[in-house]
Amino acid sequence: MTSAKKIGLYFGTFNPIHIGHLTIANYMVEFSDLDEVWLVVTPHNPHKKKRTLLDDTHRLAMVRIALEDYPKLKASNIEFSLPQPNYTVNTLAHLEEKYPDHSFCLIMGEDNLKSLHKWKNYDVILERYSIYVYPRISEGTSAPQFADHPKITKVNAPIMELSSTFIRKAIGDGKNIKPMLPHHVWKYLDEMNFYK
Repeated sequence: MTSAKKIGLYFGTFNPIHIGHLTIANYMVEFSDLDEVWLVVTPHNPHKKKRTLLDDTHRLAMVRIALEDYPKLKASNIEFSLPQPNYTVNTLAHLEEKYPDHSFCLIMGEDNLKSLHKWKNYDVILERYSIYVYPRISEGTSAPQFADHPKITKVNAPIMELSSTFIRKAIGDGKNIKPMLPHHVWKYLDEMNFYK
């Protein structure tokens, strides 16, 4: 009996995926005990009008393109088929059912850890899953109950202060941001004329 594959789940809209996402995901899989990292593309919430959010299929396509050279990183569209609005606790339960031979944990930035106590059933998540936290420069401090929590591991990944919002705005302003995106993602965006 082989031991369960340890999968880190990195959730995001990836609108678009950029080298910051890729650097974090790759660092997590190479410098922690994770076997794989799955980049879980969050679907568009039908109740939220978000003009700048590309269609789910395009964002997933870009993540897949970006990960082609990284066998330990996988794109996941698991949330596309789950009811909306979707909660992480439900996604985790669904994944456990679908992949009983894997063990799952969450990857999040320090900024998200600060609002974890507002998540639906966050206590259940913490009881059942480990959380790997990467550094972000952000305001405020995380709740004291998370300071030395046995399920929370701080990973000393590089600080990547690059945001998809910045990239979308820069493209809209006609700036060349080619170095900030995986090459094939940049080509895809450029050919599709996205965010312009």
